[in-house]
Amino acid sequence: MSTENISAEAQIHPTAIVEEGAKVAAGAQIGPYSVIGSDVEIGEGTIIGPHVVVTGWTKIGKECHIFQGASIGEVPQDLKFKGEKSFTYIGDRTVIREGATVHRATGEGEETRIGNDCLLMALTHVAHNCVIGNRVIMSNLASLAGHAIVEDRAVVGGMTGVHQFVKIGRNAMIGGMSRLTQDVVPYTIVAGQPAKVAGLNSVGISRAGIELSARRSLKQAYRILYRSGLSLQKAVEIIEQEVAPCEEVDHLLRFLRNADRGICRERRDDK
Repeated sequence: MSTENISAEAQIHPTAIVEEGAKVAAGAQIGPYSVIGSDVEIGEGTIIGPHVVVTGWTKIGKECHIFQGASIGEVPQDLKFKGEKSFTYIGDRTVIREGATVHRATGEGEETRIGNDCLLMALTHVAHNCVIGNRVIMSNLASLAGHAIVEDRAVVGGMTGVHQFVKIGRNAMIGGMSRLTQDVVPYTIVAGQPAKVAGLNSVGISRAGIELSARRSLKQAYRILYRSGLSLQKAVEIIEQEVAPCEEVDHLLRFLRNADRGICRERRDDK
């Protein structure tokens, strides 16, 4: 193990393998029997628990905590992958629990990215080319297929399966054991197989500190989108015309204009 790129203030267990070329910042800890690849960067204060493998072109930010048995930056489970150079990025203060897997991207120069302050619980899976925002929670056994996008502050319930290319909007809440094949509109709650919308995520919106006026606008937009009987395109037009503008509604409209897979529709008890 070369010490050229390893801070003297890092703590590395004698049984850990840190390959030459790896960068380990001050205050980082590498636990027993963990393996750190030659192209890996580990930020200040990050804790890598025992029996963790971090490989590929992977950069982990500051003050993260990766628990035992996790695998970060491994080659994707994708038949299109041909050994190209691709990346995995994990932001600051993100926690990745036991047995979780995060794979690097398919495609030369492409990336899998996880933001700041996220929590990936035990046995979660983040596939190639996924993008996860900040403060996202993935509960136990939740899995994202390739190219999925999860926006800030979304919560994905346990044992949920997310189809490739699906987008989960900001502040959305996904119920446990759901099956997502279409995009989840920001600020909504969805659940089921396939997942259906159950209403606005009022608690999550409030906890996010969104102002009362914006919450009222979101409720009005929700009624137009789900209760008017209009097509998606027409509902977007009416929201633009009738709902008081704010950053949250603007974000909702951008999301709806780019919902290439269609959106989860509202659950109706009479159907």
